[in-house]
Amino acid sequence: MKKSLVSLAVAATLGFAITATAEDMYRGAWYAVPGVSYMHADNDLKSDNSGYGGFLALGKELSPSWDLQARLGYNRADEDTNVPTASGKYKQTTLGLDALYMFSRDNFRPFVLAGIGAARNKVDYNNVPGLTGQSKTSWLAGLGLGAQYLFSDTFGLQADLRHQWSRADAQAPGVLDANGTIGNTLLNLGGVFRFGAPAPVVAAAAPEPAPMPVAEPAPAPEPAPAPAPEPEPVKCTPKNETITVGAEKLFGYDKADLKTEGKAALDEAAAKIKASPEIKAVIVTGHTDRIGSEAYNQKLSERRAKQVADYLVSQGVDSSIITATGKGESEPVVQCAGNKATKKLISCLQPNRRVEIRAEGTKEVGCN
Repeated sequence: MKKSLVSLAVAATLGFAITATAEDMYRGAWYAVPGVSYMHADNDLKSDNSGYGGFLALGKELSPSWDLQARLGYNRADEDTNVPTASGKYKQTTLGLDALYMFSRDNFRPFVLAGIGAARNKVDYNNVPGLTGQSKTSWLAGLGLGAQYLFSDTFGLQADLRHQWSRADAQAPGVLDANGTIGNTLLNLGGVFRFGAPAPVVAAAAPEPAPMPVAEPAPAPEPAPAPAPEPEPVKCTPKNETITVGAEKLFGYDKADLKTEGKAALDEAAAKIKASPEIKAVIVTGHTDRIGSEAYNQKLSERRAKQVADYLVSQGVDSSIITATGKGESEPVVQCAGNKATKKLISCLQPNRRVEIRAEGTKEVGCN
């Protein structure tokens, strides 16, 4: 069965501008829509394509997005059976309920609709041979799209294009076969008469704010007295500490091996160094007297300095800050007469045989 869906398909491709102000003009109003219709009837009915009629709808704004319309419609079209003696009209009466989804509540209100109801299709043709089943009452279903435009809060226009299906029961051998579902396309235009809506609330204008009091400017403050000059900081002189340990206490005569009683003195030095994190360098310097060759005494002073440095490291002093060096007999602290290694000369030169442990850092002695 051929259906006249071309007009609806073309119209369905047209879009509507959708605005996002659905609640702006929603009033919950009732409205009546009387109007006229143009009908393109199903081809199986063998009626003229140009049918006319009218409708009356009663609508209610249910929410910002939904309307409901009860609708009574009547349309008719002249027969077009190509039977020379035939006359009459196809007539359709409908009663239905349409749900409209409103895309906006501004003055321009596009919508889509779906409806259900009842329809009476009457094929009231005369002089058509063999025509039977001319009238049938059946269900009705419809889909469409349209728009309202409000010129004021009480009056507007509504237009829609819809396709609606129902069933007919008309047959004439060789002339028409409308025994089944038929589809008619309708173009409707009507006036919208709104009533029962509360008047829009106009917000009262806010009162003009009272002028802010202008405070008298405060008198300029007296200039603050100049601050007393800061006292000159006390300059402190960094001091380094040198610990001198006699060689006889650390080593046997002409030896480079630490004695037990000498380790006690070095333990005290190691403890002082470790307790002073500001110390950044420890210089261990060995010295000898002039008895013996100069080369021998140089080697002996270096071996003794290295022994002391190694012992300090073994007691927890950081090896990266320790330097061991020997000065031999080059830096005596006393002068004694004679060249023969007598007990008297050896005793006199005893202060020259020593190991100096010099701790250098940034601690400032005598400053707060």
